[in-house]
Amino acid sequence: MREIEAFAITDAIERLCIRAATVLTPDLRAAIESAAEREPSEAGRGALCDMVENFRCASDNGLPICQDTGMAVVFADLGQEVHITGGDFEEAITEGVRRGYVNGYLRKSVVADPFRRVNTGDNTPPVIWTRLVPGDRLTLAVAPKGFGSENKSRMKMFLPSAKIEEFEDFIAETVSIAGADPCPPVVVGVGIGGTVEKAAHMAKLALTRSVDRRSDDGFYADMERRVLEKINRMGIGPQGFGGRTTALAVNINAFASHIAGTACVVNIGCHVTRHATEVL
Repeated sequence: MREIEAFAITDAIERLCIRAATVLTPDLRAAIESAAEREPSEAGRGALCDMVENFRCASDNGLPICQDTGMAVVFADLGQEVHITGGDFEEAITEGVRRGYVNGYLRKSVVADPFRRVNTGDNTPPVIWTRLVPGDRLTLAVAPKGFGSENKSRMKMFLPSAKIEEFEDFIAETVSIAGADPCPPVVVGVGIGGTVEKAAHMAKLALTRSVDRRSDDGFYADMERRVLEKINRMGIGPQGFGGRTTALAVNINAFASHIAGTACVVNIGCHVTRHATEVL
C-alpha cells in the first residue's frame, strides 16, 4: 500500500489549474498553427494567426489563454493500492482548485446554486470524476470548461434501428447549430452508448484526448474522420469568419448499450480546449 498525502493532491491540483489556464497543450498548438498555414479563407486565416499569437503570449507571460477560465472538471484515476492520508480526498481537490484560481488570478465563474446565483468567489466546487484503477499511482487531470462551448452541448436518444449516418448527422448538426458561439475551430467530444449520464461523461472525457490521435477502434476512427470532414465542409470557419477550419478533431468514446436504444451526447470544446495532467 502506497500513501499519498492530501496536501500533495492539493498542491498538484493548484499547479494543474494554473497550467491548464495558461499553457495550451502541444497537440492543440500544433493543430492551430498548421490550420493557419492551410486555411484558404483570408479572414479565417487571420483569426487563426491571432489565436497563435494569443496562446504564445499567454504561455510566455503566464496569462490565461481565455478570459473564461471555466468551471474546473477534475478526472482522478485512483490506484487501488493507494491510501490517502492527512485529509479528505475530495476536499483536497477542492482546496487545490480554490488555491489555483485565487493564487493564479483566474476568473471566478462558479455560482453556488443554479437559481440563487451567488458567486462562490473561488471557483469552487469543482466537478470531480473519480475512477478506481489498478496500481499505486494517482493520475489527476484538470480540464477547465468554459461555457461558451458548454452551452452548446446536446443529447439524443436513438432507436436501435437508427443508422450510423443518423448519428453522424446529429453530431454535425450540433456543430452547425452552435455556429460561431463556441469560438471555433472546435474540438467535438462525443459519447455513444451506456445511459445518458455515461454518454455525457464519455463526451467530456473525449475532449481530453489529443486532437492528433484517433480512436483505437478502427470503426470509430473512420467515423471520426467522416464527421470531421462533414463539419469542415460547412464553411463556418475560425471564429465564424468562414473557411474550412471549423473543427480540429472529432473524438468519439463508445460503450455498451441497451437493446432498446442508444444515448448520444455531444460536448463541444472551443479552440482552447484546456487540460493538464499530473501523476502522483
